[in-house]
Amino acid sequence: MQTVEKPRHHTIDIDGVDLFYRTAGQRGAPGLLLLHGQPCSSFYFRNVIGPLSDVAHVVAPDLPGFGFTEAPEDYPYTFDAMAETIDALLAEIGMDRFFLYVHDFGSAVAYALARKYPDRVLGLIIQNGNAHDEGLGEPWNLVKSYWADPSPENLAKMPEWLNYEGVKHTYVGDIPERLVPLVAPDGWHLDWERMSQPGRIDMQLRIFSDYGSHAASFPACAVYHRDHQPRALLLWGRHDPYYNIAEADAYARDIDRIDMHFFDGTHLLLETHHEECARMMRNFIVEVGMS
Repeated sequence: MQTVEKPRHHTIDIDGVDLFYRTAGQRGAPGLLLLHGQPCSSFYFRNVIGPLSDVAHVVAPDLPGFGFTEAPEDYPYTFDAMAETIDALLAEIGMDRFFLYVHDFGSAVAYALARKYPDRVLGLIIQNGNAHDEGLGEPWNLVKSYWADPSPENLAKMPEWLNYEGVKHTYVGDIPERLVPLVAPDGWHLDWERMSQPGRIDMQLRIFSDYGSHAASFPACAVYHRDHQPRALLLWGRHDPYYNIAEADAYARDIDRIDMHFFDGTHLLLETHHEECARMMRNFIVEVGMS
């Protein structure tokens, strides 16, 4: 019988960063590091942390600039800096080996850790996360121009998204109407409440600008895939307005052992399919642990 543990909530000082995280499960179990994307927080994983607690030591942090984590004024808000912060968290909580949840902006942090510690990665759980050019379709062309030249002129050419409507769009924008009623509004209201705090919009713009560094690392991600062949589970919401579904095939090209599942869901797949995803994640963790 599955034993579900209630998540616990902590804030820990990591080099001046008051890092908030949710956790369940016992130290010594296989680690599962859940890394959220933009504009979310660890709240995104609220429905899967408990159900996975009997097979893994589950940890879901709020990355600096998001949720309830507070960083000092001089924090750089780059993905390398975030990876260093999460690396220090792993050391504090004794998580030596772990599965990585690869999703949205959290993908950049996940791959920084995977490339640094390939022998510590038990597997990848890829959910609408990007590590190939194939995922960045035509809508990203203006973004790529901004990465190449982050001028006010190029920024002005992009649609506004660092506002309430942009946050809501991440949840229910450009998706089939039949799916909209399935997505609870709590997520985007919480995200906007945190993002609208003083200074947060500037933090988000700095983080967004640095995502170009992750795109530049795609060749290094491919080398990691080919050389280390991590076990992988891909869970993909096919109604994703941000990442092209061709991204899934790109993962299959690089990784030999990858189980791929596509859902009638959105970019934020766990908002509508958390039960199915938790079950598949649980089976994957158990299977890898037995192999």
